[in-house]
Amino acid sequence: MVDVAALVTALGGFAQKQQLVVHGAKDLDLTVAVRSGEVIRARQGWYTTLPANDRAVQAVRVGGRLTGLALIHYLDGWVVDPPPLHVSMPTNAARMRTPTNRFRRLRSRRGVVLHWDAADVAERGLAWCVALRDAVRVVVLHESFEQAVAVLDWALHTRLMDAADLDSLVQALPVRLRAIVDWVDPDCESLPESVSRTRFRLAGHHVTSQVPLETDERIDLVVDGEAGIEVDSKKHHADSFYRDRAKDLTITLAEYHGLRPSAHSVFSDWGRVQAAVTVALRRRGVPPPTNIQEIGTGKRRRIPQLRAHHDARWAELLNFRRLRE
Repeated sequence: MVDVAALVTALGGFAQKQQLVVHGAKDLDLTVAVRSGEVIRARQGWYTTLPANDRAVQAVRVGGRLTGLALIHYLDGWVVDPPPLHVSMPTNAARMRTPTNRFRRLRSRRGVVLHWDAADVAERGLAWCVALRDAVRVVVLHESFEQAVAVLDWALHTRLMDAADLDSLVQALPVRLRAIVDWVDPDCESLPESVSRTRFRLAGHHVTSQVPLETDERIDLVVDGEAGIEVDSKKHHADSFYRDRAKDLTITLAEYHGLRPSAHSVFSDWGRVQAAVTVALRRRGVPPPTNIQEIGTGKRRRIPQLRAHHDARWAELLNFRRLRE
């Protein structure tokens, strides 16, 4: 008998019946494998070794593949809130099923977002997910601006995408959305840092990322050349407490007003974070920003036109220092 589970695993965790038959599997082999629980039928003619509640299985069960923010979340990408199930569907899709039951027709789309994709999207990716660039494009088109920027930051920081991939993606976007490239920073190291940077810039502040210190450490964000912001990530550990306190002293010795908001503060108490930075800047004589940006939501939202400054961050920092001196 053919080891169906091993064969499905070798084929990437998902396999269609015809693939298994080509490799020697018989109907009896498939029946035995399913009854033993070694594999499950995600959908008629589809077999998997993943658990039934896995989101990839659910997307296949619906009749498509994971895409958009659901795929980014599945890959442990930078996602603010757990998303609904985003499923890429071929234009000729039929017999859609619910994510939890392959026998029940999909009548209500609560918790499921369908994206009807062209044939070129279907040609890329894996059996259970679209290619990353196609998922990111869905994010830029449909999610909030700060979430879209965070996903691009993550994709570049983790090197799942490179500059050429970003350029290709941007060229495939509607013209009104292409300016998002000026808001992306591949040196960004965490989701709360990305969200903070975007929000400060939307509020009209000049933000420089990953500013070097004499200790070879870097400040996450410097706002208007005066406030040194260290954003503690969700993965902040107790064993870094003393190292972080030492870095705070270094930031102050470098003549910045140091602030260390937690990830919780960024996501749940941003008003106080923004107010604290405003007070710190005012006490240092920095006038309030006047070019505050506003963005809409959904497909008609406007992408702000502020320019990024990451390539010349050190030169700009020196200029700030000279102006203050």
